[in-house]
Amino acid sequence: MDRFHELRVFIAVADHGGLAKAAAVIHSSPPAVTRTIASLEERLGVRLFDRTTRSLRLTEPGIKFLDDARRLLGDLETAEQEIAGQSNVVSGNLTITTSLTFGRAMLQPIVMDFIDANPRINVSLLLFDRVVDLIDEGFDLAIRIANLPDSSLVSRHVGDIRRMLVASPAYLARHGSPKAPEDLKIHTIIGQTALMPNREWRYFKAGKPARITLPIRLEINDAHACISAAEHGKGITIALSYMMTDAIREGRLVPVLNEFRPPPVPVNLIYAQRRIVAPKIRAFIDFAAPRLSTALSEARFALKD
Repeated sequence: MDRFHELRVFIAVADHGGLAKAAAVIHSSPPAVTRTIASLEERLGVRLFDRTTRSLRLTEPGIKFLDDARRLLGDLETAEQEIAGQSNVVSGNLTITTSLTFGRAMLQPIVMDFIDANPRINVSLLLFDRVVDLIDEGFDLAIRIANLPDSSLVSRHVGDIRRMLVASPAYLARHGSPKAPEDLKIHTIIGQTALMPNREWRYFKAGKPARITLPIRLEINDAHACISAAEHGKGITIALSYMMTDAIREGRLVPVLNEFRPPPVPVNLIYAQRRIVAPKIRAFIDFAAPRLSTALSEARFALKD
């Protein structure tokens, strides 16, 4: 039996969680899929799936083998395109993920332009406010706003952002501007749960990290809602710099305690390390990286960073 066919069937079953669903996707029959999985397990000498009458799930060896299977098929697809002289033809399905706010504000316009420029490619853009495992969850690319740990992932730095405190001019006219972090305790604070864990503001003083617990009057888990409340004069809030470029440039918000801001956080395009990078991934990186760099640089310039 074709070993690459076995891998395709195995991946389809793992992705769709069942033999019948996988059979429909790959235009086969459930008995044929069952035979293929049984043959693969017999040849490997391990069980890849735990089966019950109601469910089918990967075993621990199956989870590990799924990563290898995806990589092997990805390399095969790319190699075939290279040898056929089609490496300049970008086609196929590309899956990308990033955070909800960054995706809406920065990435979505770039993805739309990329689709227009590459009519033979389809993009799935999934926005989550959690860290996604690219390999386990089957994504081609991600944009991460973080200092990245050492890993098997490849990263391309495209810019930096900052965490900033802001308030409306009207609020500061009524309550005064804080001069030091301790002054925040007498102000109305609008907390953003992801950026103020445990209601703490983390800052730098004399080049050293510090933190202060704040009496938050209003706590919201959505950055845009926090920014809107601040624009309406309800208090001081925290957000990432790219979210507030227009509001600061147009005078709706004013930076607060800028001299105590933490260092900038890098923004990276990341993807799984492979011997051959698929043309669709390479094409998106080449298209998106300079545009993201320009957008992030313009945001920093607008904030006089």
